[in-house]
Amino acid sequence: MQNIFTQIKGDRAIWAIATLLAIFSFLPVYSAASNLVNINGGNTFSFFVKHFMHLALGFAIMFGIHKVPYKYFRGLSMVMVPIVFVLLLVTMLQGTTIEGANASRWIQIPIVNMSFQTSTLAAVVLMVYVARYLSKVRDKKISFKETILPLWAPVFLILVLILPANFSTTAIIFTMIMMLAFIGGYPVKYLLIVIGTGLAALTMFILIAKAFPEQMPNRVDTWMSRIENFANGEDTEADYQIERAKTAIASGGIQGVGPGKSVQKNFLPQSSSDFIFAIIIEEYGLIGGLFLLILYSWLLFRIVIVSQKSDTIFGKLLVLGVGLPIVFQSLINMAVAVELFPVTGQTLPLISSGGTSIWMTCLAIGIILSVSAKRQELKDKEEDSDNPLDILSETI
Repeated sequence: MQNIFTQIKGDRAIWAIATLLAIFSFLPVYSAASNLVNINGGNTFSFFVKHFMHLALGFAIMFGIHKVPYKYFRGLSMVMVPIVFVLLLVTMLQGTTIEGANASRWIQIPIVNMSFQTSTLAAVVLMVYVARYLSKVRDKKISFKETILPLWAPVFLILVLILPANFSTTAIIFTMIMMLAFIGGYPVKYLLIVIGTGLAALTMFILIAKAFPEQMPNRVDTWMSRIENFANGEDTEADYQIERAKTAIASGGIQGVGPGKSVQKNFLPQSSSDFIFAIIIEEYGLIGGLFLLILYSWLLFRIVIVSQKSDTIFGKLLVLGVGLPIVFQSLINMAVAVELFPVTGQTLPLISSGGTSIWMTCLAIGIILSVSAKRQELKDKEEDSDNPLDILSETI
């Protein structure tokens, strides 16, 4: 056991936060599994084991990634961007639809027969890629034209492939990239051009999708109805989920009804994923909700600290690029549960059930830990690096 702890490097507080979130997740996931049993059959213990395996693989990814010197992610991001593009293209071309709407979000992994949501991998890869480019042009006078092909073309191409099936993920990725670009010193006037272009492209997509719904299966009507109904307070299926979530929160009170005693888990369709925060408050009360909020706030604090202590611009931007989306997603998930935000389908990082979300969150945390563990050592070696991927990123 002592040998294992000696192999763990990086910010110990982040390790502790990730571990606490993972351990705590077993209680609400196991409780909400009774609803999954009613829908899909099986038994609650099998869902418990499945969640355990997802977390075990996630922490294995985190451990392996945190051992990789973070300078290698600079070049790897350039290799991964075309790979992610192909994966997203394959995912979209599957043509999966639900009630006429595009639902092509997952691909099946051969042999192991597991599904993988490609957009979550794309989110991490894009953030690393943008951090690489911003660190490269930092303190250089650049024109908007010279950033179009190396920076914005890959970003928009990937977002276009995610958009038809998953607007919320596309919006979050775009928002996080804008935030990272602002922090990275990209000119504000150019950012306004990018935001305007993005809004124009979204408007054009909506118009085309509504004009030719049969040729282009999409979820535009779902997005618009959710936003309109959220603003108008009309009753829909999404509002049914929100009402059940609010009932669960109101039932929880200060101390909650107790572990496993949730009633609303039997009525909430996504009680173990999208609306698990409501089940947590019902069973553990305001105390449980505040506990999670404190953990995510602590994680945000440590992300900022690790970023500030990094010895390179790339390290600073890399940590913020992959770390901020984790906290941002958690806040969105909580906001949806208390009806401060329209239903988005975003999970609660390291708490909700689901393999891809857990794995990619652990991947992002592993990258952060790599920066915190290697910052001084890599600073000494970076000038003499003979990494071919790193050289490639510097020349393009």
